Amino acid sequence: MFIRSERLFLRPGWPEDWAELHALIDDEAVVRNLAHAPWPYGPDDAKSFAALPQAGRYPHFFVTLPGAHGSRLIGCVGLAQYGQETELGYWLGQRYWGLGYATEAARAVLSLARSLGHSRVTATPFADNAGSARVLAKAGFRLTGEVRKIRSPARSEPVAAPVHAVDLAAPLDCDGPEDGGFASMRRAA
Repeated sequence: MFIRSERLFLRPGWPEDWAELHALIDDEAVVRNLAHAPWPYGPDDAKSFAALPQAGRYPHFFVTLPGAHGSRLIGCVGLAQYGQETELGYWLGQRYWGLGYATEAARAVLSLARSLGHSRVTATPFADNAGSARVLAKAGFRLTGEVRKIRSPARSEPVAAPVHAVDLAAPLDCDGPEDGGFASMRRAA
């Protein structure tokens, strides 16, 4: 599965991506904001992640930035199952923070989530990660009022993580009784 947004190309990871992945994520400032990434992040961790298979309704993508000389990896984004919830996760290399790429990638995956049948997506950035909270707000997420304690391997103790959620509209079914909004375009015979 591939997604093209305005500036980005989201694609599956390939085993040969491990070195570029490792160079980008082997940064404590990045990993301290992730709940599931090991720290320190070694080459074997990158090899394992790059070789992960896709999981049907819960795909994950390498976020790449196309350019005149090919695409370069700038981060990752994806959906995961957290209990009964669908959760959005993402990260970008530090040099790509603050440029709108995370919001663009999140919106692209939310569009896909809707077509995969997800009706609600959550995200749990750490409370001290204001940049991630801004990304989520721009992508349509709202605070639910719930706060979870989440541990990052790059932090010494669990940290508060406010739960954000976005409700997705169901995709239109042009074959359904509502005709997907096309009834007004038909002329009486």
